[in-house]
Amino acid sequence: MKQMRALSIANGTIITPQGAVDGILRCEAGAISQVGGDVPPSENEGTVDAKGQLIVPGIVDLGVFAIDKPAFHFGGITRAALMPDDSPPLDHPARIRFVAQSGKPNFWVHPLAAATQGLAGEQLAEIAMMREAGAKAIATGRKWIGNSGVMLRLLQYAAMLEMVVVTHAEDADIVGNAAATAGEMATRLGLPSAPREAETLALARDIALAEMSGAQIHARQVTTRAGLELVRQAKTRGVAVTAGVTPAHFMLSDLALGDYRTFTRLSPPLRDEDDRQAVVEAIGDGTIDVISSGHDPRGPEDKNLPFSDAAPGMAGAETLLPMTLTLVRDGVIDMARAFDLLARNPARLLGVEAGSLQEGYEADVALLDPEAPWVVDSQEMAAAAGNTPFDRQPVQGRVTMLWKGGVRVDL
Repeated sequence: MKQMRALSIANGTIITPQGAVDGILRCEAGAISQVGGDVPPSENEGTVDAKGQLIVPGIVDLGVFAIDKPAFHFGGITRAALMPDDSPPLDHPARIRFVAQSGKPNFWVHPLAAATQGLAGEQLAEIAMMREAGAKAIATGRKWIGNSGVMLRLLQYAAMLEMVVVTHAEDADIVGNAAATAGEMATRLGLPSAPREAETLALARDIALAEMSGAQIHARQVTTRAGLELVRQAKTRGVAVTAGVTPAHFMLSDLALGDYRTFTRLSPPLRDEDDRQAVVEAIGDGTIDVISSGHDPRGPEDKNLPFSDAAPGMAGAETLLPMTLTLVRDGVIDMARAFDLLARNPARLLGVEAGSLQEGYEADVALLDPEAPWVVDSQEMAAAAGNTPFDRQPVQGRVTMLWKGGVRVDL
């Protein structure tokens, strides 16, 4: 699907990394050719009146577990990096190649190469071959690689290939089958729990090995005050580490577990209020680099179970944008920073020229009404399953138009 006719979007506010810009956004041959200014469109190009809305980059969702195009399009997402936890895992070039083509023409899927064969954490996979097949980064999957020797060899290999390693920061031997974070709520509810130090220990090891090897790591979710302080200190030392989080961990604490609703059964589990506040602070001060959806739709067979037996995960694609906009309304970040977290930074980690409204970048563009009210409804979601912890919550912010490579996408 190629853009056949130039497109101009006028009468909106363009959100760039430098801030808001007035004027026209022009897209030609699938790329952005003009940002701002008042050069009028020519007769042979299409024009869209933004009617005062925000003109923003398409979101780049880093680290999803399923591809639901209708849900992603609803949420203004034009690209997603797919975790390797498929069946079978994405540990072979042929699987990577197939997945990289699977969303086209109106959605780009960027597969993440499995770090180890079968995601077993033992033997390194054929990462260089998977990079040639289209893998944009490497990922350890849902679990942490417990063998430090294997992890060091992976990071040394990744450094040589100049690929980012996306890690899961939970020590599996400590977590076990825990469904909650150790503390007052887990005790009251009688849930199997693990201490928050499971994250800290895993993260400290991974940061130390990254420092040794010179590799770049991205901790997909950092959810505790101590873990965020480790990232903060590592960045000060010049370690190539970035951190991400999903909206659940800055919007909710473990108080949300009170009614045993399995939509709040997540990995890592919800933390206490102090950790939630620490995540918000880390978003505000730049410690956290990426906000992603963690999109992981789970049907009744996985969620209609006792809390500790239910599968962790949430359908997050449709709520990623409005939940992030709550941080803007609360004054934690501004709109430009919001789209750094949602689009620009994840695109940079994947090495793709997208996620930012600047000349020469791919014309993945959305119109956003940041004040549009709606109510999250698990029964009406476009995702394969509606397991959202934000069910029935009123939100604001909705994409009204979307373009992939300058071509209009139906919402």
